[in-house]
Amino acid sequence: MALTDTEIRRAKPTDAPYKLADAHGLYLLVKPSGGKLWRWKYRYEGKEKLMALGTYPELSLAGARERHAKARKELANGIDPMAERMAEKTAVVIATQHTFEKIAELWLEHWRGNKSARHSETTSNRLKGNIYPVLGNRPIHEIEPMELVQLAKGIEARGASDMAKRILQIVAMVFRYAIAHGYCKRNPVAEIRPADILKPTRKQNMARIDASELPALLRSIEVYEGRQLTRLAIKLMALTFVRTSELIGARWDEFDFEARRWNIPAERMKMKTPHIVPLSRQAIEVLELLRTMSGNHALVFPGEQDSSKPMSNMTILKALERMGYKGRMTGHGFRGLASTILHEQGYNHEHIELQLAHAPRNAVCAAYNHAQYLEPRAKMMQDWADFLEQTQRGGKVLPFRGSAA
Repeated sequence: MALTDTEIRRAKPTDAPYKLADAHGLYLLVKPSGGKLWRWKYRYEGKEKLMALGTYPELSLAGARERHAKARKELANGIDPMAERMAEKTAVVIATQHTFEKIAELWLEHWRGNKSARHSETTSNRLKGNIYPVLGNRPIHEIEPMELVQLAKGIEARGASDMAKRILQIVAMVFRYAIAHGYCKRNPVAEIRPADILKPTRKQNMARIDASELPALLRSIEVYEGRQLTRLAIKLMALTFVRTSELIGARWDEFDFEARRWNIPAERMKMKTPHIVPLSRQAIEVLELLRTMSGNHALVFPGEQDSSKPMSNMTILKALERMGYKGRMTGHGFRGLASTILHEQGYNHEHIELQLAHAPRNAVCAAYNHAQYLEPRAKMMQDWADFLEQTQRGGKVLPFRGSAA
């Protein structure tokens, strides 16, 4: 007779295990410990096999019969149910091993074939610095669009909207590779658009020339016929790529010439945490010239009408317009140029972000982060200044002489 649920509940353990048969080889094994296990005895290709279906009461009588019926159907179709289940478990294990990081590394190895070493290293650094900490351990087939939204918004929150867009582009390429090689079946990046999740940027305030136009701009700055203080302000901005507000508000007591550092206090920073700008030899030279002009003022760039106030934040923009760069270049554009060129040259992403004061800050890590990696950042800033000097003199964009840090 077939088992009943009442009979199963009333079954008590004995000193030896015993079976309660149901039908077609399905039975419940009652163990001395009190455990009740569903088992199915069957034959495949002449060999007797025993398949575990589950435990009671987690798997009810009805549930056991349902699994039993499914397994018998597979057996009737010439499939060994145990082998099929083992294959399914193996597939699940393999799927969980296909993490985003592992697939991304496979993609990177494939993608970098015809890319320059520096470009390849930059992309690798972006994966390691921005993506792996968030998605690296996630099985790639489980990643949902909302996770990518959170990733992009997190990068945007540190003031790097352009980087957030680039990161989404890299993630999309990894997913396309994963689909092509059978690691997943959908590309969640295709289901969102950067414009739907990232705040629009005002391009008129972020205008910058292409790197190929840099030699001409540097020569225009060198022969600028306007106010000398303005010309030197633009030169210092190009050398340090600080924000306009940070530049024009500079005070002489912020500069440590012996240590070759510009220590910008927290109250003058967008992130409201202190920032250190390592000073290159060329930046020191500009500051020495400025000191002969405004050294008797507290401000490095005193206003023309009122020396107790800094020069207008429009001064640099208007000077660039008079040079012929209206709508094509702004003071902020030097930051974008430096970021793009330094990344292309293979400099460490984190060092660049710290120097741009883009790195995420909070009350706990602020005092540590602003002074982090000072030695490689100082080398990077000197390499950058040498690059600008050589490019201006040579009349064309020249390669860095220093090696990427």
